Amino acid sequence: MPEARKWTEAADFTICRMRGVGATWAEIGRTLGLSRNTVIERGRRLRAFAPVKVAAPVSREVVSEDPNRGALRAGHPLTWGLLSDEPYPEGESS
Repeated sequence: MPEARKWTEAADFTICRMRGVGATWAEIGRTLGLSRNTVIERGRRLRAFAPVKVAAPVSREVVSEDPNRGALRAGHPLTWGLLSDEPYPEGESS
């Protein structure tokens, strides 16, 4: 059985810093000279998550009453009731 890897503070810092700016696990692994899966496992233990991507704000589109208009996007407030018995989730962006 292989010996357990000894992680250094410098390696942990590198994982957290690179992941915090959006680096991929493969890039971090190449930097540290380790496999992608090794870095993923350590990063998860350190809770080194990638930055949250903010979705572009949803424009409040004007919907035509024309019966021949194009289809509405999935989850549109006007069609939400057809998909779910739940009220439309206000404040969430799609």
